[in-house]
Amino acid sequence: MSLAPSMSHSSLDLGEAKPIIKLTGVSKWYGTRDNPVHALSETDLDIAPGELVVLLGPSGCGKTTLLRMIGGLLEPTQGRIDISGLELWNKGERQGAAVANLGMVFQDAHLFPWLTIEENVALPLKLRGVTKAERMARAQELMNLVKITGFERRWPKELSGGMRQRAAIARALSYGPNILLMDEPFGALDAMTRDSMNVELQRIWQETGKTIIVVTHSISEAVFLADRIVLLSPRPGRIDSIHRVDFPRPRGLDVQASLEFQTLVKTLRRRLAEVE
Repeated sequence: MSLAPSMSHSSLDLGEAKPIIKLTGVSKWYGTRDNPVHALSETDLDIAPGELVVLLGPSGCGKTTLLRMIGGLLEPTQGRIDISGLELWNKGERQGAAVANLGMVFQDAHLFPWLTIEENVALPLKLRGVTKAERMARAQELMNLVKITGFERRWPKELSGGMRQRAAIARALSYGPNILLMDEPFGALDAMTRDSMNVELQRIWQETGKTIIVVTHSISEAVFLADRIVLLSPRPGRIDSIHRVDFPRPRGLDVQASLEFQTLVKTLRRRLAEVE
């Protein structure tokens, strides 16, 4: 098993594969002309179809800003983002055809308390005019995938935090996006639940073949989940280095006890300390 991380300051060499996400010279400034905040410096990044990429870095380095720009929630100040070969922004307008490829999961599940779990999962389909029979069938399929069958008629307040996040993942997948963007999805969970959800996310990723980008502050979580870890420097954020993680899949939690895993965690921790 080769565990030495590969490091680069540029995009992955995708060979013949066309990137499903492509960032070219992407920067973000906040604030007014008199008081600007440079959140993210010029960023180039290619992500291949089916990759699981983790954005890692110190607080305030622009991880969430970058994820939200990829998700179409923030417009870059400069640069270009392409999703599945489609330009995400054109003349200040977000392009619907590109956004349709994106699903998002946040730290808070954001389930509507007046809807059942089944209705929450099916809501994006209802908003798209899908018939009730079709959307309930799809909701059931996704609840099977994330392993929350039997909770269809429960209210969000009746579920644990981990179960609510499973429902949020199912909802994000309901309309069939190719890309799932996750901002600290398990950050509010206790350690044991977080570990089990990381195992479940890996399983869901392998079963669906989606491209997934995860933002986390946890180095061990990043190493457990990722094909590649994109390490960002402090504000203004920029890509400091890219680390390939070569542990075989599926990964069990026991991999975290291995010398190779701990060595990579220490390497990343040392690099984070150097860039802060």
